[in-house]
Amino acid sequence: MRDTVTINDIELLLRNEYGDPHSVLGMHIVSKDGNDFTVVRELIPGAVSIDIKDNASGKKYKMEKIHDDGFFSVIIDDKKEYFNYTLIVDFGGGNVWVTPDQYTFEPTVTDYDIYLFAQGNNYRIYDKLGAHEQTIDSVEGVSFAVWAPNAKGVSVIGDFNMWDPRRSQMRLLNNSGIWEIFIPQVKSGDKYKFRIKDAYGGVTDKSDPYGVAMELRPGTASVVYNIHNYKWNDEEWIKYRSEHERYDRPVNIYEVHMGSWRRVGNEDRFMTYREAAQMLVKYVKEMGYTHIEFLPLAEHPFDGSWGYQVIGYYAPTSRYGSPEDFMYLIDTCHQNGIGVIMDWVPAHFPKDMAGLARFDGTALYEHEDSRLGEHREWGTYIFNYGRNEVKNFLIANAFYWFREYHIDGLRVDAVASMLYLDYGRNDGDWIANRYGGRENLDAVEFLKHLNSIIRKTFPGVMMMAEESTSWEGVTRDTQYNGLGFTFKWDMGWMNDFLNYIKKETVYRKYHHNYLTFSMMYNYNENFILVLSHDEVVHMKGAMIYKVPGDLWQKAANLRVSYGFMYGHPGKKLLFMGNEIGQFSEWSEARSLDWHLLQYDTHRNLKDYMMDLNHFYLKHPAMWKKDFDPAGFEWIDCDDASRSIVSFERRCDAERLTIVCNFTETTYDTFKLGVYEQGVYKEVFNSDNLRYGGTGRLNQGEYTAEDYRCSKAPYSINITLPPLGFVIFKKESE
Repeated sequence: MRDTVTINDIELLLRNEYGDPHSVLGMHIVSKDGNDFTVVRELIPGAVSIDIKDNASGKKYKMEKIHDDGFFSVIIDDKKEYFNYTLIVDFGGGNVWVTPDQYTFEPTVTDYDIYLFAQGNNYRIYDKLGAHEQTIDSVEGVSFAVWAPNAKGVSVIGDFNMWDPRRSQMRLLNNSGIWEIFIPQVKSGDKYKFRIKDAYGGVTDKSDPYGVAMELRPGTASVVYNIHNYKWNDEEWIKYRSEHERYDRPVNIYEVHMGSWRRVGNEDRFMTYREAAQMLVKYVKEMGYTHIEFLPLAEHPFDGSWGYQVIGYYAPTSRYGSPEDFMYLIDTCHQNGIGVIMDWVPAHFPKDMAGLARFDGTALYEHEDSRLGEHREWGTYIFNYGRNEVKNFLIANAFYWFREYHIDGLRVDAVASMLYLDYGRNDGDWIANRYGGRENLDAVEFLKHLNSIIRKTFPGVMMMAEESTSWEGVTRDTQYNGLGFTFKWDMGWMNDFLNYIKKETVYRKYHHNYLTFSMMYNYNENFILVLSHDEVVHMKGAMIYKVPGDLWQKAANLRVSYGFMYGHPGKKLLFMGNEIGQFSEWSEARSLDWHLLQYDTHRNLKDYMMDLNHFYLKHPAMWKKDFDPAGFEWIDCDDASRSIVSFERRCDAERLTIVCNFTETTYDTFKLGVYEQGVYKEVFNSDNLRYGGTGRLNQGEYTAEDYRCSKAPYSINITLPPLGFVIFKKESE
């Protein structure tokens, strides 16, 4: 054989252990015995014969099969230079494949891409890693690239090569750990995976970490998809968002699990993204919410995880439609003045072998030591925040959702589990940091880096931390040693609030501090008050079952409780179903109990929440100074014996006086303190008959008397209804 290829080369290729298949396969000018000649080599198992066609002259050269497993070679004596050619592959039975040679293309990942990725600063690495439709030298196809530094060999397997790992073997680019190949004729819709052969000889088929689409579960293949075809129509929204921070804007969020908000049709199927763009958006706009926050929509194999065990960080789940369909939903939200927040999970990932777990046979995205690398209570792996490429993967993922999907915010899940090395661990089952402490210093720096670069690049978007501890400076700017989040979920308020409203009304006076304590720390962070999905699952009971009393009392309890929440400083979040008084504990496996709206109690509660939301939006005093002490002042926070609190919300010239009665006692003459002289009118009352109340309203005008009431120098005499939430507004001097 005149060819210079060795049997060892062929054997390594057949075993997918050749780090640079492009140096053997394809066209090469070689020298042997003092002569230069052109050789073309191909490895196409199953081929009966292969011809080389010179694209310029049309001349064909027949290849010789030199190995039974499909290794072909041909020496072209009449050419001593590279030329464009086409492969004509005959598989027998009339099955002929005509294609450009995948081993003739230069790498699509540059040295600069590699350098930035290694530094952790390639914020658009998703444009290079993964699968991307391209046209190179007039040849249409898809470039594939994946980071697997400890693999012995990597192949692309898919619909286009009969899932044969020998057909499209990738090359390792220098010492970067990145494997790459451009495959002609691959197109959108083709499924694929990466076949990883690790250093120990083990073989695993992996979904693409940067894949932008995936097949419907239980399948785990990635899907080639061009996400850049969608034409956005939300320019006005994006412009407004970039010019306005959310601190002094209304934010009341409707938290939604896509698969269970509403099932469709008699077949009880999932609502699609495009159906949600009609039904969900219409409902949210009608109800007066400013944002929809979706439980995680990145691809996940197990419905019961609610999306919190992600294997496709760059792929919106195919349960509800295509990536373009999801873009349409977001676009529709924006055109209706509704922001979109996605629940994002950078704290951990599942052990599913199709995902990131032991990706190249080693602990690549996670830590090798389980004391650092596993959440045993969740059965998941923890990201290694000290590895630049892992940090880059996550930060670029946040960029991806903001840039490519126009997302308005990310709610970062389980931040506390990221910050503490001993989170959920027993003594001796964790490793201290270099100073002997329990803080995860790598995670802290990751979060600072993430939030600082997001703030600079995407003005007006929100980064929200689900952080359940007293970590200092979660929403403080990173330049002042904070973590840099926009908002923090106020888990302390939530726990105190729920503990209070669960009490029988006669016992609430003994727990009055549960209502008032939150104001002791309210201005330490930029808080969101949350009644989230976590509070209505796992035997915790639906909101209407948490509160005591008969059905009327339960509904009234919810009205005054939600009213207090909306009056309290801080942005708001309410989980779906809470607004209609759903009886059933939430389950991802079924729709909300929308049939309850045929009954007055639930329909009235929905109307109450709709009016409360719109009242909130209309009155800047309810939100403009949420994080400024000048925006709130207690009138009476000490009336524990009657379980009543009153306070004022302020903004510029608007003052709202709010009083909440947390017992069934009616006060026909109640002295309510006010801070200024003048005329006051009732502008909201939860006891309205429209809401299922008793109709004890305050009609007409109320002139402030020069009579001190608690902390306020003046007062008005009002009717305070049972379990009532009432708001007065100063109308004039």
